[in-house]
Amino acid sequence: MKEIPTEMRGYPIGQQDFKTLREGGAIYVDKTEFVDKIIKSTSQYYFLARPRRFGKSLFLSTMKYFFQGERELFKGLYIDSTDWKWEEYPVLHLDLNTNRYMEKGKLEAVLDNLFREWEKRYGISEIAEDYSQRFSNIIQTAHEKTGRQVVVLVDEYDKPLVGNLNKQEMFEYYRAQLASIYSNFKSSAAHIRLVFLTGVSRFSKLSVFSDLNNINDITFDNAYADICGITEKELKAYFQEGIAMLADKRRLSFDGALRLLKRNYDGYRFAEEGSEIYNPWSVLNAMEKSAVKNYWNETGMPTILAEALKRVDADLESMFNSNVQEDDLKGLDLLNPNPTALLYQTGYLTIKRYNRRLEYYRLGIPNKEVERGLFSVLLPYYVQIRRGTTNGVMLDIVDAFVSGEPERAMRSLQAFFAGIDYKMKMDNENNFHNAFYLLTHILGLDVETEVHTSDGSIDLTIDTDEFFYIIELKYDHSAEEALRQIEEKRYSRPWQNGEREVFLIGAAFSSKTRCIEEWKIEHSSI
Repeated sequence: MKEIPTEMRGYPIGQQDFKTLREGGAIYVDKTEFVDKIIKSTSQYYFLARPRRFGKSLFLSTMKYFFQGERELFKGLYIDSTDWKWEEYPVLHLDLNTNRYMEKGKLEAVLDNLFREWEKRYGISEIAEDYSQRFSNIIQTAHEKTGRQVVVLVDEYDKPLVGNLNKQEMFEYYRAQLASIYSNFKSSAAHIRLVFLTGVSRFSKLSVFSDLNNINDITFDNAYADICGITEKELKAYFQEGIAMLADKRRLSFDGALRLLKRNYDGYRFAEEGSEIYNPWSVLNAMEKSAVKNYWNETGMPTILAEALKRVDADLESMFNSNVQEDDLKGLDLLNPNPTALLYQTGYLTIKRYNRRLEYYRLGIPNKEVERGLFSVLLPYYVQIRRGTTNGVMLDIVDAFVSGEPERAMRSLQAFFAGIDYKMKMDNENNFHNAFYLLTHILGLDVETEVHTSDGSIDLTIDTDEFFYIIELKYDHSAEEALRQIEEKRYSRPWQNGEREVFLIGAAFSSKTRCIEEWKIEHSSI
């Protein structure tokens, strides 16, 4: 990796054009080593899936200027030290991220604008009526006029489909159109040097995948695991000044600021042996503003994901810590999208580890930022507070736990659940656990659920700087029974030698009153 200049440089927030970024002197995390891998490979067709705001568009833009031979933009980067001849190739950059595709005709408008530009560039005067034929003519003519095969870069190839997953007619309408356009990748293969597509999901029924049996899907490839996002090594190499400024503002050590960034923005992993990856959008914003906030969440959750999650009546914790095989994460079923696959593809779940023997991935929520955003969307589905139950109650819950006042915390929790609208789904133990689980996480508390010990599984633990809480939840059973289970199974034993005060809490929820009916609290016997 090249040495980074020590003077402060700009943070390219939202900047997806490589040329603008480089000429403006903004920080660029060098990913050109992956461009080198691609050009040295024998593959003609590539596909990469990553969540939104992870740098897919910037990488495609990097490829665009590379193949256009603009070497000056790459001075000091990895690729500039290779033996590439820097010849100019005709590049067709098809960006489908410029429209929402909520109605018919939107794709035609995007294609028409692009095709007109390319037809003018390569002197095509006879314009075919069929869009697929127009694309074919452009590819062939560009090859013939320049003497070099064409490079086709498709950004968000599936954008018209993802936005219409729950609208079968519109989905099929756009699927047919895209299939017709992408069919040219096979029929025009003799004129093509490289095709590189990015998107969210691999739709198997689309011609680009069903017709091209030699497409190189690098989504789960160890060699390309770090192609997008920021690794820990890159964070320390490129953002020293930004981290130091964040540390100064938050009155932390440099290492303390690193831990804060890691807790909130790290934790993504995209392959069996991949590095842990930081969300680049959130890191850039945190560096620019010297503040750790929920930047990625502010860009919005995909509507299709929110709707799919609301239809799921499942144990949320199990869904957020699930075991799946690779094929389960690649595609989406039009009529019944798999919520786990949706969560993974949109960045709300990520790979935590890989079991080689059984060949499955263990998924989990990447970090605190994602957790807060996800649970903020889900909590209203389980807990809808009537007007008059204020945020003050929620803040009091946090303050009470942090201050070592579990009695006050439980009274506030009781008040919170008492404010739940009667129509909300609190009619079984699973929903009560889900609501409690979401609430304690969204408040920013350090919570773990189903904590395994040698004698059993603890429902919930809450960890603060000075206090540790072990909580057992019961539905239509007594608080005494819940507390007795904690004591008999000696759940507190792993924490008895610590310096913090440990509280044991047994809590009982009543299906009749739809509220926390009673609780019992004891200090752990040490």
